[in-house]
Amino acid sequence: MISVKQFLASVLLCALILVTSGCDNQEVQATAPPAIQPVQLTAEQLQRLVAPIALYPDELVAQILAASTYPIEIVEAERWLQQNSSLKGAQLASEVDKQSWDPSVKALTQFPSVLANMDKNLSWTSALGDAYFNNQQDVLNAVQVMRERAQAAGTLKTTAQQNVTTQGQTIIIKPANPQVVYVPQYDPWIVYGAPLAVYPGYIPGPWVAAPIVSFGVGFPIGWGFGWGWGWPAWGFDWGGGFVVFNHNRFFSRSHTFFHRGAHFRDDHDFRGGHDFRGNFDHRADRGFAAPHVERGGHPGAFSGFDHGGVANQHSFRGQSSFGGGMHGGFGGRFGGGMRGGFGGGGHGGFGGGGHGGGGHR
Repeated sequence: MISVKQFLASVLLCALILVTSGCDNQEVQATAPPAIQPVQLTAEQLQRLVAPIALYPDELVAQILAASTYPIEIVEAERWLQQNSSLKGAQLASEVDKQSWDPSVKALTQFPSVLANMDKNLSWTSALGDAYFNNQQDVLNAVQVMRERAQAAGTLKTTAQQNVTTQGQTIIIKPANPQVVYVPQYDPWIVYGAPLAVYPGYIPGPWVAAPIVSFGVGFPIGWGFGWGWGWPAWGFDWGGGFVVFNHNRFFSRSHTFFHRGAHFRDDHDFRGGHDFRGNFDHRADRGFAAPHVERGGHPGAFSGFDHGGVANQHSFRGQSSFGGGMHGGFGGRFGGGMRGGFGGGGHGGFGGGGHGGGGHR
């Protein structure tokens, strides 16, 4: 049995420890340096960022911006398409619909070359996703600026593959044939007139290094119409500055990036519902928080990646921004590379499963 004296001595000792540690904590808090804030992109940087896709049809740009907030799923979908290359048309759509990806990622399976390019340029995809996640209006403004520059340069115009119209001050690009979409091919650094600085690490696509816009084989999109995530579901509210999905404002539930504003309003709030802090992934255990980026660096959770999913030595130095969640995915530091995808390697890695859920709705 513990005597009364021993008990009182223990209480006094604990009190002394608490008081001492409290003082130490106050001293640490007083001398701790301020947290590094993520870099805010300038208008010029945003224009360079959207340059590779600004001349795509509106619906495709909307899908790309939405899907770029889910870079992990972009990689998963690209690998899945490679493994299921025999699937076509309605059969492909049926199998895609069973996947737990966001609707925007599912929609991009109709454009395998676009999906492959986003996978190949994962650092750029991540930076695009981060920019749209936090600065939707600014990103859409950048798209319009680049379209205006291309029109002035004579490279953006109506052709047999696309219709280019102007509504007020907004430039709209639509397929000439509503059943077939042609993805324009162009050098994004010279097609807009005055040359742009190349986005760091961007790997060239299948285009000629000349100030022209060309078109390859068209993509039939009819097979995705009946699944809710296909072509007709996407578009823009250019005046409001956001992507539209199924006649409602699209809100990403990705945990890859974090909101730098005070509040985030979901689609329920958009229709007069509730307001809440944070946002939620449709597969909450698959996400991770984007690392802080020092001034002069490049934003994006995959800023350490080059093509093919190869991690550079200094990638993934960030920490969770959600107060304790998601430490198994990317919180640590990965030295070396995870070449060839996300199936293995690394603590937590990409191999872990995700809880079902069908998109952001």
